Amino acid sequence: MPDLLVVQVESFRQFLQEKVPPQKRKAEGLEGVFRENFPIEDVHGKYSLEYLNYRIGAPKSTPDEAKKKNLTYSVPVWATLRLVRKAEETGKVEAAIEQEVYLCDLPYMTDWGTFIINGIERVVVNQLHRSPGVYYEIETGGVPTYRAMLVPYRGPWIEFTIDGSKMLGVTISKRRKIPITRLLRALGYPTVSDILKVLLDVEEIEVAKVEPDRYALAEDVFEDKEAGVVMFEAGTRLDEDALETLKSHGVKKVKAIDAKNIKNEVILATLKQDRIKDEKSALGNIYRTLRYTPPKNDEEARNYIESFFFDPTKFYLGKVGRYKLNFRLNHNIPMETEGLTKEDLITIVKKLLLLYVGEEREDDVDDLANRRVRRVGELLYEQFRISLLRLARVIKERMLLEREGNLTPKKLVNPRLVTSSILSFFTGERLSQFLDQTNPLSELTHKRRLSALGKGGLTKETAGFEVRDVHPSHYGRLCPIETPEGQNIGLITSLTTYAQIDELGFIKTPLLKVKDGHITKEMVELTPYEEEGYKIASADIPIDPKTGKILAERVWVRHKGGYPLVKPEEVDFIDVSPRQVVSPSASLIPFLEHDDANRALMGCNMQRQAVPLLITEPPIVGTGMEAKVARDSGAVLVARRSGIVRYVDSRKIIIEPEPDTAKLGKLFEEAVDEYDLVKFERSNQNTTVNQRPLVRIGQKVKKGDILADGPATYQGDLALGKNLLVAFAPWFGHNFEDAIIVSERVLKDDVFTSLHILEFQVEVRETKLGPEEVTRDLPNVSEEALKNLDENGIVRIGAEVKPDDILVGKVSPKGERELSPEERLIYAIFAEKAKDVRDTSKRVPPGVQGVIVDVIVLSRRKDDPLSLKVSREKRKKAEERAEEAKKVVRDRLKLVLERLLIGQKAEKTIKTKGGKIAIRSGETFDEKFFETYFPLDLDFPNGFVSDLELEGKCREVLYEADMMLQKIEERRKSEIEQIDRGDELPPGVLQLIKVYVAQKRKLQVGDKLSGRHGNKGVVAKIAPCEDMPFLEDGTPVDIVLNPLGVPSRMNVGQILETILGWAGKKQGIYYATPVFEGMNIEDIRKELKKAGLPENGKVRLRDGRTGEYFEFDVTVGYIYMMKLIHMVEDKVHARAIGPYSLITQQPVGGKSHFGGQRFGEMEVWALEAYGAAYALQEMLTVKSDDIKGRNHLYQSIIKGEEPPEPGLPASFDVLLKELRGLALDVIIETE
Repeated sequence: MPDLLVVQVESFRQFLQEKVPPQKRKAEGLEGVFRENFPIEDVHGKYSLEYLNYRIGAPKSTPDEAKKKNLTYSVPVWATLRLVRKAEETGKVEAAIEQEVYLCDLPYMTDWGTFIINGIERVVVNQLHRSPGVYYEIETGGVPTYRAMLVPYRGPWIEFTIDGSKMLGVTISKRRKIPITRLLRALGYPTVSDILKVLLDVEEIEVAKVEPDRYALAEDVFEDKEAGVVMFEAGTRLDEDALETLKSHGVKKVKAIDAKNIKNEVILATLKQDRIKDEKSALGNIYRTLRYTPPKNDEEARNYIESFFFDPTKFYLGKVGRYKLNFRLNHNIPMETEGLTKEDLITIVKKLLLLYVGEEREDDVDDLANRRVRRVGELLYEQFRISLLRLARVIKERMLLEREGNLTPKKLVNPRLVTSSILSFFTGERLSQFLDQTNPLSELTHKRRLSALGKGGLTKETAGFEVRDVHPSHYGRLCPIETPEGQNIGLITSLTTYAQIDELGFIKTPLLKVKDGHITKEMVELTPYEEEGYKIASADIPIDPKTGKILAERVWVRHKGGYPLVKPEEVDFIDVSPRQVVSPSASLIPFLEHDDANRALMGCNMQRQAVPLLITEPPIVGTGMEAKVARDSGAVLVARRSGIVRYVDSRKIIIEPEPDTAKLGKLFEEAVDEYDLVKFERSNQNTTVNQRPLVRIGQKVKKGDILADGPATYQGDLALGKNLLVAFAPWFGHNFEDAIIVSERVLKDDVFTSLHILEFQVEVRETKLGPEEVTRDLPNVSEEALKNLDENGIVRIGAEVKPDDILVGKVSPKGERELSPEERLIYAIFAEKAKDVRDTSKRVPPGVQGVIVDVIVLSRRKDDPLSLKVSREKRKKAEERAEEAKKVVRDRLKLVLERLLIGQKAEKTIKTKGGKIAIRSGETFDEKFFETYFPLDLDFPNGFVSDLELEGKCREVLYEADMMLQKIEERRKSEIEQIDRGDELPPGVLQLIKVYVAQKRKLQVGDKLSGRHGNKGVVAKIAPCEDMPFLEDGTPVDIVLNPLGVPSRMNVGQILETILGWAGKKQGIYYATPVFEGMNIEDIRKELKKAGLPENGKVRLRDGRTGEYFEFDVTVGYIYMMKLIHMVEDKVHARAIGPYSLITQQPVGGKSHFGGQRFGEMEVWALEAYGAAYALQEMLTVKSDDIKGRNHLYQSIIKGEEPPEPGLPASFDVLLKELRGLALDVIIETE
């Protein structure tokens, strides 16, 4: 199975071509954009800016630093440009200046296929759109319309149609329809004869043998050819009179077309309906249609029309379009021709005529042969193209303004233009999305997602059923199961496990070749149009494992959208695996083949919402895909090379590679492999990312072994949930309508406890009245409330916080006002102390409690105590980091030289740099020598060992170590410079403080749980263990599910999983039952028998409350349940005093705005039905938008008085004002 992330990573790599030398780069991706847009010349042809090559610089920060400091993880792009100045009169080159110019900062993809933009991890989703090419369709409904749509990669859509009047017309970009004959006249086929010859089959006929009214002339017949006297024009019907005239003039043979032929009828009818009969008028008419203005002369019109259709810059098909056009029209036009040709146009029209007579097939727009994927690289290419076009405009303007001749490439290029355009794509484009990091599976799926929406795609409002539907060509390419519920269903899909994307953007799937009924080892990857015509069998047919012979007499195969039964000898290909039909998400559902597709869809989507738990546990019944998903998602740490573990702690693992894999001497930095673990970091969805080492010191590891577990993984396998003992039984009505009863044991043992980290950001701004300040000295705040703040007013790490606690103390200056004499006196005495400020501290929002786990302070100020303290700490850390890195280099150097030199004899005396003898000639290098001296402090003379190759290796290692130490020192200096300079913050922000609060969330009533089969529910009761139903041996069950949730939903997979899980638990074994090739009912029965359990999985349970047996046997077993991100703690909300909407003056809505519950139309009806007049009046006035009334009510509640009469709601005023705005004078009659 291919690497599941290759879709993203490969595309970006091809776009950048970073590792390819400039002269060997292909004209695609970034290189392609440059070549397409350069050279840039000014209007007078005096200056020309030429492109030579580009290089990619190193990233300014690491991905982790970018996240912490809210930066964009990007690389600088430098382009080498040459500015050529020519003499205006002669055009000779006067001067050429070559410079390397900084062009932009380009966001750089991390190893895991994501981008970090302003500190936030994002992903660019692949877009599925209609491939450029030509599409034929018949539109039924009344009189059928025959249509050919020519879709370019860039440029206007061209539509050819034959309607009820038999006119073949052309519509360009929804403009007026033009008869095809008029267009052909303008494109160099001026006469009727030219048009007929190029479009239709012309025959030579004998005049004497022709039946009347059968034929029409295909060329002019002249009475006197020299004088140019025409007897009959081309297109004339040969009726009896015409034939007689021809015979009388002695014409024996003429070129004609069969007028009764339906194709020819269409062209003749079009000629008849086209009122323009000459080339000049045709040119003028088409020019006016395209440009809405008359041409100056025929030449201008001809050139414009030619360039409109055939110039690749205006009508661009691209490689894909050319390929599809050649394929559909059976042309052999070279792939380099990326524009349209006359040959293409004429063949399109000919094929449309064939469609009209029923000799050509329609195209299926929803076939994957006609839809292609635009990946990150291509989307970035488009964005870069747009930004370079903008840049070219600016450059041309600057060239015009600058006439003195002191221009340089650097002066011409404005990098901000390009950078801002690229950033706008990553922050605003619909396909650039906030990465879903709930768990490793959701992250992986998000990167493999395909969307039909976005720029140049469909919209969810206009997309019909056909586009969303499953199509036969999706088999093995797009998952038929994984798609969202709701308005995006079918528009957002997922790639299947084995699917790959070819260089043209079409999705291909692997198949094995079958010869004479025997499966070969030869694997081919086919796109939908290559697959056409072959007979392909599915992977689950019976096969002889030794010979590869197909054993069945007849086999179901896929062939041209149908499923015929054929002999094994007729089979061309066979699928690679049964799971190639589904996506990684769906391939994690055991017994998927026993679930209804609708529920399987929910199962897929809910696995992506599972929260990583504190204590992970793999499923007893899995599918064998768990390890692959965990590895490819990047959640686990994988060994790069084989070797022995030398050091392990919670943050770092060091492995010394085996001697043959460690390139001795060469690249001494590869002497050991160092792995850093991620510790308790916050994900985009506030779940915790934490890695735990799985190896011990001295352990041998092989390349590809798992070194550390990540979130929601166990021993390298994906582990999204927990195995629970389940009973399918009703329980006193508490599990009505998918509610779930859970045992208290689940709570006590922290089975569904998860860790969440919330981030709170505080910006300290420069205001008009002066800067805000972070301080502990807050007005009117008790000492009790400040107990967790440090001397600077920031909460300490480790403090427990609850709602309304202060996280960061902050004061803002108040507006200046006239001071009283007393205040002036106090100001004079206490100077700063009594200054007029208001408390704008950041407090913990309602419903949040937890422990502070981290505080990050970013500051651009230098003078205040907080900034000084932070920069001191940062300097200290930078020094420590540098020292540690140097120590690692020194240790490595010693290690490598020991390997090389111990046991070798010194041929010459080696001294230290101070002149002291370290080892004499003839002595042997030993461990003591390396313990006493550091190699870089010694002078190694030439020929210090007899083996010259060994000496060369030693010198190379010493040089590399020296260079690395220098690099570390440079990095330390630049880090300290950066600290002195201050952090990059948005304009107006002086400091940014991030506070991280960790929460340990136990399962509670209202949390959503789900299995892998779409069997979801909400915890309705957490019952004491002693009340739960229990087995014969006294074991209480963990969870009780309602049996009514199974039959109507038809997700029987959960029952099979449950009973097989029980067998596995009893025997202490784990099962992998892959999708479509898993265990059948017989196998499950055998496993139950082995475990000594009833074969139907049902036992008699006893009621925990009474101890009596239940009336019927109950299905019991182990089911894998997940806790989903929809937790009640995030949803509980109640409004007390809160904000009001500005216009309507009604309370706002939603938890994020601290809004109220809407008392809507139907709720009003309910109160009306009960006649609760006063309650209703209060709801619509004082509790809503009666501004005076609500203020009076507040006062009366405080004072304990009678509440006042409600007044007029503000929304009534709004209505009055709107009516007055319509010039209706509305008067309120009070009497």
